[in-house]
Amino acid sequence: MASVDKKAPPPGVEKREFQHTSPAVSQDGTDLGTTNIPDKVHGVMVTVAASMGFCLFGYDQGVMSGLISAPQFFRTFPACDPARQGSYKASVLQAFYVAIYEIGCLAGAVFALMFGDRLGRRKMMFTGAIILIIGVVIQITAFSGHWAGGQFIIGRIITGLGTGFETSTIPTWHAECAKAHSRGFAVFIEAAMISTGTMIAYWIDFGFSYLDNSASWRVPIALQCIFAVALIALITFLPESPRWLVSKGHYVEAQKVIAALEPAPFNDEVVLLQLKVINDSLEGQTRQRKRDLITNGPTQHARRMLLGASSQFFQQVGGCNAVIYFSTPIFEEYLGLGRKLSLILGSVLATVYALSACISFPLVDKAGRRKLFFIGTWGQALSMFLIMACLIPGKDSSAINGAVVGIFLYLTFFGFTWLELPWLYPAEINPLKTRTTANAVSTINNWLFNFTVVMFTPPFLNSTSVGTFGFFAGINLCFLPVIYFFYPETAGRSLEEIDIIFARGYVEKVSYVKMAKIMPRLSGAEIEAEWRRLGLGDEERPTAGDGAEGFTAVP
Repeated sequence: MASVDKKAPPPGVEKREFQHTSPAVSQDGTDLGTTNIPDKVHGVMVTVAASMGFCLFGYDQGVMSGLISAPQFFRTFPACDPARQGSYKASVLQAFYVAIYEIGCLAGAVFALMFGDRLGRRKMMFTGAIILIIGVVIQITAFSGHWAGGQFIIGRIITGLGTGFETSTIPTWHAECAKAHSRGFAVFIEAAMISTGTMIAYWIDFGFSYLDNSASWRVPIALQCIFAVALIALITFLPESPRWLVSKGHYVEAQKVIAALEPAPFNDEVVLLQLKVINDSLEGQTRQRKRDLITNGPTQHARRMLLGASSQFFQQVGGCNAVIYFSTPIFEEYLGLGRKLSLILGSVLATVYALSACISFPLVDKAGRRKLFFIGTWGQALSMFLIMACLIPGKDSSAINGAVVGIFLYLTFFGFTWLELPWLYPAEINPLKTRTTANAVSTINNWLFNFTVVMFTPPFLNSTSVGTFGFFAGINLCFLPVIYFFYPETAGRSLEEIDIIFARGYVEKVSYVKMAKIMPRLSGAEIEAEWRRLGLGDEERPTAGDGAEGFTAVP
């Protein structure tokens, strides 16, 4: 693929002023998206669409918490009713009804990895939303009878499949349409919208709990369609990713999209330079080989992939979804609180969770990634220990209040640390050459252990509630030495500097954590010199302004 000269349009493009509209399809019939929205609105609308997608994801994460233990739900799905099935069998089936969604998400993520680039970002998002709506319809049309449970489970899997499409595609599309300086912030917007969607779901569950019929669970599940339809409406009027357009040879259309997103005239040098940056970075990516992902040496690809994947693993096994998915049943069944009070506490908990996610915005760069990892881990561990201590048999009934406080503290610490960091850290730590595949490995890892934790939590709680929270407390403590010895600080570093940290650490036999601490900030000229000295190839190097599939570490 030939590079585009930054002082001239790409071959075949005449110099002309940018027009505010472009065709929705190219000459070969490829769906490109329209650019008929006013220039300055594009960036905002892209963020709104991405936020809508992640709000939908958060909503689906939270909606089952208030429904899975509802008497109205048990009437349609008696297999989940402890009074009929016994507490252990019912807890296993409740876990399965909830966790099977993650298997659909995992399948969607794998599909996106294999075929996403072929279909394009917009088509993947559109298809994912349609699939999600189909899954929701299947769920809410399940009626009492022999096949009700099976139908509901199939609907959950299909809904998860659509969610997997969305969560694997939206961050990439958002980043590829965002300006370089706002890509890091984009991660936190998306994470905050997950918690916002969860909060909305909890309050919806509480409101509909006053209906004494099946509408109390059908309507909250059906409301997901509102988010999906809104997402479809938004992406219909938004452009395809310029990076994807260039990868398919649609240079003119890509240039129009870049001009609209800047905004700038069609043949402005800023637009042409950005087009060249995208083209050059794609040329480097085409040289990636499968074995590059498992190489070490100065590039340390394998280590960096494992670091990113480990952060997603730690996020899940630390117990976040045990609390997010099952907080209402925990309040009701294991803390002995009333049904309505449990729903109210769950809704307030979700609100605190959403607010705590906003705290991370100013902290992520001021405090740094490592410090937030430590704060979150210690906070989560101590919160779990508090819950465990308050649930030890023989305690005064007032100890239940301490357990409630522990649950609130846990989700507060999680909300401003481990909610966002595992999405940001892999994107920063992995080099351009392997970032797409390494990030996909991290995401698949996330869904796999999400399913594992959600599946085993209810039976584990049924066997020993004290042991469950003690287990999660101990697991969190196990994160600390890994973070201390293996997680280098990335805040304030460019992607090129992060590559140099690993290369210098390898060559000089110095801990990568120590190298990140002692290596001074480098200027552009110093980075060039270090790249030559360390023998890092040009194909490893992120082009200035790149990061379309990751995020520049913000100083």
